[in-house]
Amino acid sequence: MIRTQRLAAGVCALLAALTAGIAFPAGAVADETTATAPKVDLVLDVSGSMRTKDMDGGTRMAAAKQAFNEVLDATPENVLLGIRTLGANYPGDDQKTGCKDTAQLYPVGPLDRTEAKTAVATLSPTGWTPIGPALLKAADDLEGGTGSKRIVLISDGEDTCAPLDPCVVAREIAAKGIGLTIDTLGLVPNVKMRQQLSCIAEATGGTYTSVEHTEELTDRVNQLVDRAADPVVTPVATQGAASCAAAPALKSGLYTDREEFGQERWYKVDVEPGQELRASVSVSADRALNPDYGVLLRAVTVHGREIVRGEAAGNGRTDVISTGLRYPKAESDDDEAAAETVCVQVTNSYSAAAGVKTTPGMPLELTVDVVDGPSQASDVASFGLGRGWWLLGVLVLFGFLAGLLWGWVSRWRVAVWRTN
Repeated sequence: MIRTQRLAAGVCALLAALTAGIAFPAGAVADETTATAPKVDLVLDVSGSMRTKDMDGGTRMAAAKQAFNEVLDATPENVLLGIRTLGANYPGDDQKTGCKDTAQLYPVGPLDRTEAKTAVATLSPTGWTPIGPALLKAADDLEGGTGSKRIVLISDGEDTCAPLDPCVVAREIAAKGIGLTIDTLGLVPNVKMRQQLSCIAEATGGTYTSVEHTEELTDRVNQLVDRAADPVVTPVATQGAASCAAAPALKSGLYTDREEFGQERWYKVDVEPGQELRASVSVSADRALNPDYGVLLRAVTVHGREIVRGEAAGNGRTDVISTGLRYPKAESDDDEAAAETVCVQVTNSYSAAAGVKTTPGMPLELTVDVVDGPSQASDVASFGLGRGWWLLGVLVLFGFLAGLLWGWVSRWRVAVWRTN
């Protein structure tokens, strides 16, 4: 009897051990996945000024709510997302109390879209604009884990809680070395706010964007949330030269540089036969500039002959202007054919009023990618049409047949008219 009981106990213990052996690894995998998941904290200004009606005919708060609902629907499953507010709860005039008014509306974690949308729907413009305190709390919200961490701050005004300067707060967060990036979005074209939000973003390697329409706000926040889910790529600082001959040689990667008004920056990239060069550049306007400007990206030979170019223009409504180019190098029958050195030139037509500092230059981000070239000729742009050649052929054929049919109908009508 005793042996039977011991045997039963041993079997139960074995089953329990097997069950634990199966369960614990699964839990460990889940914990590991959460620990490495990207985190995003959306920090929304809910101060009284968000009642202003200047966003597509509605209030700034209504635009923010609409944008948040669409962003929550589009948030990648692997992103741990939270929402923090500033100025949402205290309606009084006491600055000391108002500057403590920041709260976590939705905790950073796996996203329950319905719950998060319900929380956002309850918001109503109320109080002060404690940006500095909100950033400190948001940094705490994102503690732990090894994945990327990003704060997206949306505000319609500068901080009202000095002397806790939010720019200094951002520098302190950056100095902790926790890999946290702060991106800022301004809902009003205000110079002081622009300077403050730009400073916050620049301190942590983030971006500042001015938005004046609901669709722009939605698109930009979506981009930033998606960027958090992308693999972390650390830009490499480089320094372009004034000519191709002195330019640094770049491999595939992400590079940062600075470019002054009207300045040329040159870089070199080697492209093997059968490969394709893909390059893009973004220049950030981190100071007040005159409207109407442009950025030009060119690929030229070492002898100065232009191969291809990309260009973009702005009118002062955006703070980042980007363009790109592609250059496929044809394959060679010679197995020992040498690589071609392509010179990449970045120029701009920015200008500023007197008194605006020209140094350091504006932040420049250059992406270089050298990949295997297209395997079929149809993949390569032909006279700028690319795969649109087939459409052009269809249109020509349709026009020809339509012309014949119209001519036949016209002649038939004339013949009938003469007969009658």
